[in-house]
Amino acid sequence: MYVKVTTSGPRRYVQLLESFRDSNGRVKKRTVATLGRLDHLRDDLDCVIDGLLKVAGRETSNSSSAPIGAASLSFESARALGNVWVLTQLWKDIGFSNLRKVFRRTKHTIDVEALIRLMVFNRLCDPDSKLGVLRWVQTVALPDVQLEAVSHQHLLRAMDALMDHQAAVDSVVADSLRPLMNSDLSLAFYDMTTIRAAGLSELEGDVRHYGMAKEGLIARQFMLGVVQTAEGLPIYHEVFDGNTAEAKTLLPILKVVLERFPQLKRLVLVADRGLLSLDNLEELRKIKLPNGHGLEFILAVPGRRYNEFVQLLEPLQQRFTEASTEVTAEVHWNGLRLVAAHDPKTAFEQIQKRQSKMDELQALANAWVGKLDEQDQGAKKRGRKLSDSGAKARFYHEVKEHHLGNIIKVDLKGELFNYRVDEQALKLAQLMDGKLLVVSNVADLKPEEIMTRYKSLADIERGFKVLKSELEIGPVYHRLPERIRAHACICFMALIVHRIMRQRLKEGEAGISPERALQTLKRIQHHRVSINGSDPMSGVGTISPEDAKVFKALKVNLPSQINPVTLL
Repeated sequence: MYVKVTTSGPRRYVQLLESFRDSNGRVKKRTVATLGRLDHLRDDLDCVIDGLLKVAGRETSNSSSAPIGAASLSFESARALGNVWVLTQLWKDIGFSNLRKVFRRTKHTIDVEALIRLMVFNRLCDPDSKLGVLRWVQTVALPDVQLEAVSHQHLLRAMDALMDHQAAVDSVVADSLRPLMNSDLSLAFYDMTTIRAAGLSELEGDVRHYGMAKEGLIARQFMLGVVQTAEGLPIYHEVFDGNTAEAKTLLPILKVVLERFPQLKRLVLVADRGLLSLDNLEELRKIKLPNGHGLEFILAVPGRRYNEFVQLLEPLQQRFTEASTEVTAEVHWNGLRLVAAHDPKTAFEQIQKRQSKMDELQALANAWVGKLDEQDQGAKKRGRKLSDSGAKARFYHEVKEHHLGNIIKVDLKGELFNYRVDEQALKLAQLMDGKLLVVSNVADLKPEEIMTRYKSLADIERGFKVLKSELEIGPVYHRLPERIRAHACICFMALIVHRIMRQRLKEGEAGISPERALQTLKRIQHHRVSINGSDPMSGVGTISPEDAKVFKALKVNLPSQINPVTLL
C-alpha cells in the first residue's frame, strides 16, 4: 500500500491505495480509503502517522522514551535586548533617526544611519574598537535595523560618509537639540580637553600633534572643544590640532554656535581660565546675537595673571581676612566687572600645604649644606661626594617639582650652593590663596550669582570624564584626520544620548546612573527556539519590576516580542 494525492477540481485529496492482480494476472490499483482533503489534514496527519507507527511497533514522535528536550527543541544563543531597545527609542525621540533622510539622497549602498547608530550604541554599552563592534553586534538583538551583515569596511565607509556630509549631519543634530534649549536665557559653557592619539606616522593636515596633555605630560594628542547648556546638554563640538592654544579656539566656536542656534534671545558664555585673553575680550564685546543683543560672558582669570589685580583687591583684603565663610565682592576693571570669591577654608589649606612644602625643601637644603660643610672640613663618608653645582641642580629640580619656582629662587650662577625666599612673591601668593577671580559683562546678576554660574562649569568636566571613561573616546588609533573627526562625532552623539538618559533618570527618580541602567536592562534578553525543526519562534525574557521602573523613568515603552529585531 502507498499514499497518493489526487486532484478533483480545485481540491486535492489524500488517498490510501493498494496494488493487486486480477484474474488474468494484470497489476491494478484500488482505493482502500480516502483520508480527506489535504488542506484539512495538515495537523491530523501526525496522529495518523503515529498510529501507523504504533501498529508497526516502532517509536513515535510522542514516545516517552524519546529525549524530547534534546531531540525536538533547538535553542539559539540568547542576545541582550533591553539596553539596545532603550537606546533605539531614545535615538528616535531625540530625532537622530532623521539622519536616514540625509544619507537616503546619497549613492551609498550601505545603510549609513544604521551603521552610525551601531557605533554610537557600542560606545554606550560596551565601548570597543571598530573591529570590536563586529563582535559586539553578535551579542545583541537590534531593533529597527535592516542589515544582513556588517563588516569592518562597512563601518569605515559609514564614518567616511559621516564626514562627507558633515554639514547636513550637523544640521540634523542642531534641529534635534533646538527644542531642548531655553531660548530666553541660555548659559553656554565652553571648555577643551586633550585626547590621546596613537601612531607615529605623519600626514598632511594631521590633527595629531605633541602637546601638554591635561594629565600634565607631553603626549601625541588632538584637542576637543565642547559647548554645553546649563542643563548639561552638549550642543556642539570641534576637533583641533593637538598643539592649539585654547584661547584661539573660543571665537570660531562661538560664531558657529550662534549660526546654528539663531533662536537664542540671550546668550551668556561661561569659559575657563585658559580661554581668557585681552584679544578675546575685545572681540567678545563686538559679537552680536541675531536679535541685536550683545553677547554676555563670564570668564575666569588665569592664576598667572592674579598679580595684575593686587592693587584692585587690596581694599577688599580686610573683608576677606575677617570672613569665616565664603564671601564674594566685585570691583571694576577696564569697563568690566571683576568678581572675586574668597574661601577662608581653602585659603588656610593652601597656606598650610605651601608651608609644608617649603619646610620640606628647607630641611633638604640644610642637610645638603651640612654635608658640603663636612666635606670642606675633610670628613669622609661612604658614597659619592656632593658638589655645590650638583646641590644647586638637584635643589632647583626639587623646587620645580613642588611648584615653588616663583617663590624659592636658586642661585644657579653662583659658585656656592645658595638660595633665597622671595618674600614679595610669597606675600602675593598668600594674598591670592583661596580666591577665584572672574571677569564678566553681565549686568543683571549679583556677584554671588555670577560666581555660581561659573562654578557650574564643573559639569562640563564631568562630561569630559564620561567621554574618557564610560565612552572611552581615547586613545584613538585612527590615522586619517577625517576618521579621527568621525570618531569624535560618534562619541559626541553618544554623549548627547548619555546626558539625556541622565536627565530623564534624575527626573524619574530612578536613583541610578545611565551606565547602571544599561547594565541592568542588559538582562532582558531575546530568545529564539525551534521545535521539531520548524521555523524559529521568538520571545523576550521576563521584565522585572526594577527593569519596568527604569523604562518608565526613561519614558520608553516596554519591549515586545511582536516587534522585529535583527540578529547579525
